[in-house]
Amino acid sequence: MARGRPTRQSIYDHLEEAIDDLRSRFGGLPVPAEAEEIWDDLWHQEAHHSTALEGNTLILNEVRKLLDEGRTVGDKELKEYMEVLGYANAAKWVYGQALEPGDWTAGDLLSLQEVRTVHYEAMTPVWNVAPHPHATPAETPGNWRQHDIAPFPDGMTPPPFPDVDHRMADWVADVNKLRDDSDVAFPERLAKTHNEFEKIHPYLDGNGRSGRLLLNLLLVRLGYPPAIVFKNERTKYLNAMRKADKGEYGPLGEVIARAVANNLYKFVVPAVAGPARLVPLASLVDAKAGLTATALRAAAERGRLRAQKSDNGKWQSSKSWVADYQKNKHKRPAKARKPD
Repeated sequence: MARGRPTRQSIYDHLEEAIDDLRSRFGGLPVPAEAEEIWDDLWHQEAHHSTALEGNTLILNEVRKLLDEGRTVGDKELKEYMEVLGYANAAKWVYGQALEPGDWTAGDLLSLQEVRTVHYEAMTPVWNVAPHPHATPAETPGNWRQHDIAPFPDGMTPPPFPDVDHRMADWVADVNKLRDDSDVAFPERLAKTHNEFEKIHPYLDGNGRSGRLLLNLLLVRLGYPPAIVFKNERTKYLNAMRKADKGEYGPLGEVIARAVANNLYKFVVPAVAGPARLVPLASLVDAKAGLTATALRAAAERGRLRAQKSDNGKWQSSKSWVADYQKNKHKRPAKARKPD
């Protein structure tokens, strides 16, 4: 029987179950110093995909060479390399501050100073080589815009620039209520938070990049992996943002929930779980080896892959059991001996 598309609520529930499992069985997110390879993988992916959403054309291998070796591989404009470098600098700052914050948050989830710092870190390298053509000296990275923004193609108009300062103060105050109890699904509260930042559009340039960095700062501080919206999901993400502009936050909440769960299963759980630890099948996917989630589930259901169901009915296996399955999957299963 074909499996239907999961409901939005089931996606939210699945994410919360996975996060509860991460906290109870693995001690939550490791700090960057404890699991540098996890954060480096996320860092490369985020710097590539988030800048690509804004039109940057560097491919992932070029991003890795730039960030790891300082080499500008390829034949792109200097502006494009600086966009990636700036975003990567800001993301590394976000990951460090999120788990080991300085003394400027006073126990809050976020401060206005941090909002300005994220934009400053992300935009300074590119601004040094290609500043916004209409920027005044008061609109350098980290400073609110002093221009009004023309209406967006879908009709949304950011507030006039004199309103930005108090609108951002109100936005940060709302952000700091995210830990409070609410009847609204958490991914949709995040979606509203993310969308409201983009609607204010506090900077002359770099609002999308800064908004996604701030979203990830909040996620990690709340114990979730960062969300990476992949460039092939750009249309879905932008359509969800347009719906959020009109007060419909479900589609954007679903995009965020899927992005967080993807990073949890792809990067975090495989790295923190030992070879014998039972983890969801999604954490054992290896596309290059033909180990898709569907193939692993089918192998578990047929008894070819050693696995067991968790309390919530989800299949779990381990790295060592998957290794055994790979070694033996082409062997014919032993036939049952006929009774004498």
